[in-house]
Amino acid sequence: MKGLILSGGSGRRLRPLTHTSAKQLVPIANKPILHYVVEDLVSVGVVDIAIVVGDTVEEVRASVGDGSRWGANVTYVHQEAPLGLAHAVLVAGEFLRDDPFVMYLGDNMFEDSLDRVVDGFVDSGDAARLLLAGVEDPSAFGVAELDDSGVIVGLVEKPADPPSNLALVGVYLFGASIHEAVRSIQPSARGELEITDAIQWLLDDGAAVDHRVLDGWWIDTGKKDPLLACNRLVLARMAGDGVVIDEGAEVVDSTLVGPVVVAAGARIVDSTVGPSVAVGAGCRIEGSTVVDSVLMEGSAVLGHRRVVASVLGREAQVQGAHLSGGPVDGVGADLSVLLGDHSVVDVAGGVEGGAIRDG
Repeated sequence: MKGLILSGGSGRRLRPLTHTSAKQLVPIANKPILHYVVEDLVSVGVVDIAIVVGDTVEEVRASVGDGSRWGANVTYVHQEAPLGLAHAVLVAGEFLRDDPFVMYLGDNMFEDSLDRVVDGFVDSGDAARLLLAGVEDPSAFGVAELDDSGVIVGLVEKPADPPSNLALVGVYLFGASIHEAVRSIQPSARGELEITDAIQWLLDDGAAVDHRVLDGWWIDTGKKDPLLACNRLVLARMAGDGVVIDEGAEVVDSTLVGPVVVAAGARIVDSTVGPSVAVGAGCRIEGSTVVDSVLMEGSAVLGHRRVVASVLGREAQVQGAHLSGGPVDGVGADLSVLLGDHSVVDVAGGVEGGAIRDG
């Protein structure tokens, strides 16, 4: 079985962060989301992998390389524009050939074992196997319609009147017949080749489409709040006191409240950090309190009472009005921001080089 990871797209919902970075490389617990996806595929023996890339190809290639660190062989397939998931299958046809494959969206993470999802598919003869999850608002997703015996009979994209609460998760298994399906469908009203239309084509053609329903959590990390929720969930898996400090990091006169991870080269002084904080390589936190946040490489929080529910891009900086005197708990408004790379927020003086968004 081969693997197809989708790592194109514009990441509009995570701007300004994704103006300069691939959304699939935003870190969860100090590891890029895309790396979790590769590891997941390799864990079930899928080592021949293609990554579909767009404008951020060089950044993705620099991060993943040839896949050898995971024992995988990674090929890159260029998609000229984000023209839909079915279009990604179309452009990857030469790599995929007639082999069964797993298609995995590079900004999705889920708790269940991938082994349970792929087990038995190759020998099943099914045209596809879908991964589904019960959601509170199915109208925001592609939704599966099941008959009384639990068999998928149809798919509806973002329905006003959902036939079920079972949304399509970003992992799909396909056999060779999917190639005829993606060649046979037409672009949707938004100009994309929709994978739901391709799967519906298979159903209409009489093909067997199986499914599995997730037991654990599933998160599409394409927005700030879900990304932070995913960071909390992954950090919560850590054993012991939930505090991991990499060699080369420095913690001085500070309190770390787990779960917290601190990467090499980071420096934390006179501060309280945690819970649920990932501090990237080379970050600085001085005289501040940081809670429930992701700080990417080289970012800094200096002299601010409380930064909460925030994502700071590479080399981004939050500068508070209290640059001395240590952390201050209690009074004072919390600051919640989503910052692009190299942005500077001076709480007293405004924003330079980027944008500030309320949490």
